[in-house]
Amino acid sequence: MLNSLITSQTRIKLLLKFFLNSNTKSYLRNLEQEFGESTNAIRVELNRLENANLLISEFKGNRKYFSANIDHPLFNDINSIVKNSVGLDKVIESIIKKVGNLEKAYITGDLAGGTDSQIIDLVLIGQNLDTTYIEDLKSKTEKVINRRIRNLILTENQISDYFKNKPVLLIWQRD
Repeated sequence: MLNSLITSQTRIKLLLKFFLNSNTKSYLRNLEQEFGESTNAIRVELNRLENANLLISEFKGNRKYFSANIDHPLFNDINSIVKNSVGLDKVIESIIKKVGNLEKAYITGDLAGGTDSQIIDLVLIGQNLDTTYIEDLKSKTEKVINRRIRNLILTENQISDYFKNKPVLLIWQRD
């Protein structure tokens, strides 16, 4: 979807990186290694996004770290577009309706770290969840979003050990 709106693949990667998880920070050389692209192409797009005030930067030592500007008026819109482009909206809506006593839902792994991935690592927190329904729904959703979903069901007590040293993005929580 983003490919038809934005022609620069580097810009798409940067939007996914920084707007999928607003806590993500990165610097030029790290992005070069991650994207496998030249620093010049990445620098040009970083400068454009920073000049548009969509990204903010700060120096730590001799490195310039970039992150999403969460105060930008378009932040929520871009965040929503990015999430929709990877199919998170369909996953969440489908699961919440019929899954059972769901308390929270998290994305971990590459997507939580701001890197686009063909695999969605979904962690569901709750008790007495309908695992048969979840597996059925997962396979149907995978066909719709053209991505693989790996899910894990944990209790609230288990999450702190599981989330150690992993990027985590809370995507839903019971009110």
